[in-house]
Amino acid sequence: MDGKLPACVIDVGTGYTKLGFAGNKEPQFIIPSSIAIKESAKVGEQSTRRLARGVEDLDFYIGDEAFNATGYAVKYPVRHGLVEDWDLMERFLEQCIFKYLRAEPEDHHFLLTEPPLNTPENREYTAEIMFESFNVPGLYIAVQAVLALAASWASRSVAERTLTGIVIDSGDGVTHVIPVAEGYVIGSCIKHIPIAGRNITYFIQSLLREREIGIPPEQSLETAKAIKEKYCYICPDIAKEFSKYDADPGKWMKKYDGMNAVTKQPFSVDVGYERFLGPEIFFHPEFSNPDFNIPISQIVDDVIQNCPIDVRRPLYNNIVLSGGSTMFKDFGRRLQRDIKKTVDARLKLSETLGGGRLKPKPIDVQVVSHHMQRYAVWFGGSMLASTPEFYTVCHTKEQYEEYGPSICRHNPVFGTMT
Repeated sequence: MDGKLPACVIDVGTGYTKLGFAGNKEPQFIIPSSIAIKESAKVGEQSTRRLARGVEDLDFYIGDEAFNATGYAVKYPVRHGLVEDWDLMERFLEQCIFKYLRAEPEDHHFLLTEPPLNTPENREYTAEIMFESFNVPGLYIAVQAVLALAASWASRSVAERTLTGIVIDSGDGVTHVIPVAEGYVIGSCIKHIPIAGRNITYFIQSLLREREIGIPPEQSLETAKAIKEKYCYICPDIAKEFSKYDADPGKWMKKYDGMNAVTKQPFSVDVGYERFLGPEIFFHPEFSNPDFNIPISQIVDDVIQNCPIDVRRPLYNNIVLSGGSTMFKDFGRRLQRDIKKTVDARLKLSETLGGGRLKPKPIDVQVVSHHMQRYAVWFGGSMLASTPEFYTVCHTKEQYEEYGPSICRHNPVFGTMT
């Protein structure tokens, strides 16, 4: 690294932001992507106020502190992966860098992440904030899907490392299915699914509300979230699972104990079918959303079929999971089974149509789960930003001053590093 300080890696998501230094295995901080500002403070009204920052401009909280601040309005700068309010985003990054990472931005290169189909204008805004406000020496804006592919290398041998694959990135706010060929995202084939962690929480909340009466109303959402994270799993066959629970409820039912925040009285919740019904909405979305009924396995298959024919086999062979909502037990196994079923049925059909004379070569379907899955995007960024090559592909302050923010419209793709 030529004596340089490690790069800062910041992955701003819809629900949570992951912060840390390159070369580490896990992010140093995981904070909600929220910012609390004084109701009276007018954000983004006059750009002149930025030059002479008043006290109220510095009077805000981010992350967990935002929820505890009284007299402040909690806002979210990012919606569905895209930045909605750049003024808030700048202040959010300011505290990320100075308060959490405690870094001097002029001494560190930065790797920031962007969602699929991010607009070139958004990249320019990001470059302006980083170079103008924070005066960073170098910046690289990486596509989250490519970083997630790189993170999956942790579970593979050097020979198997590839930047071709399909990434299923499911966080709190949105789920994307993103095909990547040789490090380049095939943008025209990306599909997004309106089901993610938050929808599962809401669904579990509605199931509990129908049955349980002891849950304090203001805590029903966080109770549903805790049950989701603690007890939920993916089952292979929903009908069999119901009969399993009915046959021996004592073995499968769980109890969740909570504390009423107001009265300080304990309460307990019986957790039954919610354990497998919650995450099942990935495979039966109509349970929670009557307007959307295509299972995730079908969408992955459709995305691959829309891709150029020469990359389809490698895509089936490298389906990488990323994000907290893919962490349910047996998620990868069920997804692999369902996609394999669809692929095999298609091969059988083509064989029948060919009158049995042509026997297609079987397609290898492989869903890759790995221990870095939850923070895959951040970990991929940490890996890549700790290599010497990172400093050669970064956009520098000198380039920015000479050519302007348009330099960030294109970020060169890393080679497949060993």
